[in-house]
Order: sequence, then structure tokens, then C-alpha cells
Amino acid sequence: MKFTFSHNNLNVFNLAKSLAFYKEALGLEETRRINAADSSFTLVFLGDGATTHKLELTWLRNRKEKYALGDNEIHLAFTAEDYQAARALHKKMGCICYENEAMGIYFIEDPDGYWLEILPDKRTR
Repeated sequence: MKFTFSHNNLNVFNLAKSLAFYKEALGLEETRRINAADSSFTLVFLGDGATTHKLELTWLRNRKEKYALGDNEIHLAFTAEDYQAARALHKKMGCICYENEAMGIYFIEDPDGYWLEILPDKRTR
């Protein structure tokens, strides 16, 4: 029996704001959208154009408050082909929330408070 990754899911409070963030910060594009028949939720799948792995953003229409992320001890990680250009973009966007220069990584925070790790492309290390 073999399993392969399909997608990761994040629930978002403001779908339009999240879609704009993921496009600007990480270049992710919408690949698929599912709207509930009763309009109670929308699922939007985002892709990087290079892999089959997707990020699913779930928006719940009746949600009235932001999500409580607890200690937020989970994260998604992305490699950047041009790490310095990515860091400059994220610094300009004001979304860098933590840097570990000794490890050569940093984290950005999305509009809902999820942390996303940015790594240099291993080919450049």
C-alpha cells in the first residue's frame, strides 16, 4: 500500500484577503474551487505550478470570529528559488514574524496567523 501527499488545509476568516496574500507572498494560484450547494462554505485549492501538492483554504460563511490557533506549533514550509529576493519581498510586505539567521530560514505570517517557513532552495546551499 502506498500513500502520497494530496493537500494541506487551513481554515481562513477572510477568503479574499488570504487569496491575495498567498498569491503575492508565495505565487500560489487557484487551481480549483468548490462552493457548497447551500453556500455555507467555500474550498479553494492553491497550487505552485511545479508540484501536485495543493493548499486548501476553507472559508466558512457563518464564521464570526478569527480562529484561535493555540500555540500555533504547526507550519507549512516552502523553498524559495531566490531566497534573498523572497526575503526582500516578505520584508516589504511586513509579514516576516521570525528569523533564524544561524539556520538560514525565516517564517512569514498569513492573515489568519498561520506561520509559513521559507527555506533556501537546496540547490543553492
